[in-house]
Amino acid sequence: MLTDPTLRAQVEALWDKLWSGGLPNPTDAIEQLSFLLFLKRLDEREEDNERRAKRLGEKYKPILGKELRWSYWTHLAADAALKQVKDEVFPFLKELGDSGGAFAEYMKDAEFKIKKPSVLIEACRAIDDMHISEQNQDVQGDLYEYVLGHLSIAGKNGQFRTPRHVIQMMVDMIAPQPHERICDPAAGTCGFLVNAYRYIMEQGTSEEVLARDGEGNATFRAGDRLSVKDRRHLQTQALTGYDSDSGMIMLRIGCMNMILHGIESPRFLYTDSLSKAFKERNQYEVVLANPPFKGAIDSGDVGEDLPAKCKKTEILFLHLFLRLLDNGGRAAVIVPEGILFGSSNAHVEIRRRLIEENRLDAVVCMPGGVFKPYSGVSTAVLLFTKGASTDRIWFYDMEYDGFSLDDKRTPQPDESDIPDIQECWHKRLDRDFAEARTERLAELRTQLAPLKKDRLEHHATIHRLKFEEVVVADGDGDKARDAREKAEAELAELEAEVAPLQKEADRLTRQFWVTKDQVKANNYELTASRYRQLDHDEAYYEKPEVTLDRLDALNARASEVAADIRKSLKGN
Repeated sequence: MLTDPTLRAQVEALWDKLWSGGLPNPTDAIEQLSFLLFLKRLDEREEDNERRAKRLGEKYKPILGKELRWSYWTHLAADAALKQVKDEVFPFLKELGDSGGAFAEYMKDAEFKIKKPSVLIEACRAIDDMHISEQNQDVQGDLYEYVLGHLSIAGKNGQFRTPRHVIQMMVDMIAPQPHERICDPAAGTCGFLVNAYRYIMEQGTSEEVLARDGEGNATFRAGDRLSVKDRRHLQTQALTGYDSDSGMIMLRIGCMNMILHGIESPRFLYTDSLSKAFKERNQYEVVLANPPFKGAIDSGDVGEDLPAKCKKTEILFLHLFLRLLDNGGRAAVIVPEGILFGSSNAHVEIRRRLIEENRLDAVVCMPGGVFKPYSGVSTAVLLFTKGASTDRIWFYDMEYDGFSLDDKRTPQPDESDIPDIQECWHKRLDRDFAEARTERLAELRTQLAPLKKDRLEHHATIHRLKFEEVVVADGDGDKARDAREKAEAELAELEAEVAPLQKEADRLTRQFWVTKDQVKANNYELTASRYRQLDHDEAYYEKPEVTLDRLDALNARASEVAADIRKSLKGN
């Protein structure tokens, strides 16, 4: 998502340039932007590959000739640059990848629609100013998402681009292997497939070769530990995506995204994976997906082995995932929260099937706001293994994802449960790890108990002093006010001491196990809130007899004031 306000402003300015330059259709604008961004990133990838070859002591044969490179033609005069792009660069782009491959097929009818030389040069300069490669972002996908938001298509169709950090979490949890076949049947811009590829390449790179940025993210993945067979598999059979975007823009962007990340011949195919025409079954070891949440499908065209009477796409996709997986295959998929608790027969049946016929490994409940600004719907990640047996289910009740949960989605790196989710998941069967967390939680509760007791006593004191300010004589009322203000300051200090301890305690209770029998007894409900054991703070309530005594005192004081007023009225 475009969370950087500077980048957002640059994209808006670039869009305005294209609009005024003869591209008023937003879908045309995003397509042409994607072509330019792709050419820019191709040039940068050539530079990366040259550096990689030098580091490994290998020879590198460039894919791009000198005159096809962004760094060459963007420095030509405007007229010459446009001619070079139209006559040489774009025809090369249309033929990139294997002949007859998906990308070549989708690019067959593509057009370069920028007609004005000045617009081309201005757009290229704007892209240079964005410093895209330094941001480690899939900007083509971000731009597509951004345009969808402007067109109000995303919320209508339920096509919510998955935040990158959520994709990375899911890929890390599912841990795809080099020899496995990985599928996303609703691939969009291929974010899941790209990140699965990056994960495998990173795991297959020697630590002395792997390069990282200041935040610890891998920036150079050589895959030097992978066998020739694994490398060939990664490039030809490992990654498969499907999408039903008949306009081809999503298919082109997805293919470009895969090519930019090193997948030379993308297997990204045009098909409606829920339809009867899609017949694949038992083909994959891994499914990674975030299928559309909204909308319904024509029941007459629902694919084989899918419940024909069900029209909810999110339920149909779960059945499809199980059909696509080979026995023992694993899935990590995003579903709307309604899947977890819906009471319809279709909702209950898919939950029953996941638990009784397969192994539901994990449920990660995510907060509402992860998909803003397009939707505030709460979602969950389900991890399951086809054909295995469910005994107990690992839950994590996520509260923070590292961004604000409003429409702005401002980065808040210190407020993220994702590192804890990953650590807890990978160590979920480690008894020492579990015992250490249990011991730490007990320590925190021991520390918090006297602080919370003191907090309740301060609340009682403040309530009493507020009352005394009203009912006592004027001079004593000032003393009561001063005492109240002192007590309130002490309470603020107590709250500051309690907050970090309580925050840590809350995080320690976010992961937990639930048995199959517990879930079954609750109609297979999977909401974390039903099973999570929370530390509930005791709220302060005044004792009824104290409240009644104070009410009597207030009535007495009111009578005294009324008597004083009557006296003064008689005196007048």
